Amino acid sequence: MDRKIKIFQADAFTDKLFGGNPAAVCYLDNWLSDELMQHIAAENNLAETAFVVAMGDMYEIRWFTPATEVELCGHATLASAHVLFEFYENDLNEIIFKSRERGILKVRKNGDKLTLDFPVDKFEKSEAPKGLYEAIGAVPEECYKGMTDYLLLYKSENEIKAINPDFRKLKQVDARGVIVSAAGNEADFVSRFFAPASGIDEDPVTGSAHTTLTPFWAKKLSKNKLTAIQLSKRKGYLECELKNDRAEISGHVRIYLTGEIYI
Repeated sequence: MDRKIKIFQADAFTDKLFGGNPAAVCYLDNWLSDELMQHIAAENNLAETAFVVAMGDMYEIRWFTPATEVELCGHATLASAHVLFEFYENDLNEIIFKSRERGILKVRKNGDKLTLDFPVDKFEKSEAPKGLYEAIGAVPEECYKGMTDYLLLYKSENEIKAINPDFRKLKQVDARGVIVSAAGNEADFVSRFFAPASGIDEDPVTGSAHTTLTPFWAKKLSKNKLTAIQLSKRKGYLECELKNDRAEISGHVRIYLTGEIYI
């Protein structure tokens, strides 16, 4: 007999359908095998599929790209919280998630938006790994290394828009992903995010990258509340606030579909 698993798909960090970053959310009674979750994520073929399991007054959460499990994912956490608020936890104003690698993560209702409460990334100025600049195709002003990603700083938004990486070469660089960023024309800062080694050439909107970008730009601009745009084809709009060692990252979510997987 087939086992049915509830699945949802939502667009995160956008108030318009077909914008932002699509994520799948699978609501589970108990954990599936790692192999099966990876197969589901590959079948979904989205940047991330989140799996959530109720655990007392919180939810355990894990995230898979089509190719691998990742330590942290912002947009799929935002999407997961939206699904839980809409379909399972109508009376709650905050969802608490427990992650394996990054501890407790929270998402609260904030007017018509949702706000992620994530730990900030730890990063420092760094030399670029071999082949990075060649793969990106544009030499930055500065290079930083976070816990899993590199952050490259450029002079202008136009430079960020013009970047056209060689993804075959970038896949060989030793990093989960590469953030490119500059001061924005219509927002405090803009960015793009590339992660071919994780199975995603360019991620439409990357919440986890903003745990690096929020403290970085807060210090550079001497302000703790920031607006941000991720300049992918789908675009993402974020509001970020630095609160000590936490980054609050806010955005809208739109449900695209609900359904069932037959295993």
